[in-house]
Amino acid sequence: MANIQYYDVILKPVITEKSMAGMSEKKYTFLVHPEANKVQIKEAVEKMFEGTKVKKVNTMNLPGKVKRRGMTYGRTAKRKKAIVQLAEDSKDIEIFAGL
Repeated sequence: MANIQYYDVILKPVITEKSMAGMSEKKYTFLVHPEANKVQIKEAVEKMFEGTKVKKVNTMNLPGKVKRRGMTYGRTAKRKKAIVQLAEDSKDIEIFAGL
């Protein structure tokens, strides 16, 4: 396993209708490094966003889609998605505030 620093774990937030609906329950969705585990994701969120306390982390591996161009088949890159549940007394994450 590669040595992953906390700022390399979270790649970008996921902005969809379903992820926006989860924000009312303090659930935030991120694309994360494919080799990151739940402990690393929890530490990265707590270090990157001051005043947040992570209650629970759910992860899912998304395999690459099969794409075709003519007779040639290939796959897109695999991804990993994490849904982070914050504690009730935790601050909200500011990057989602204006959305």
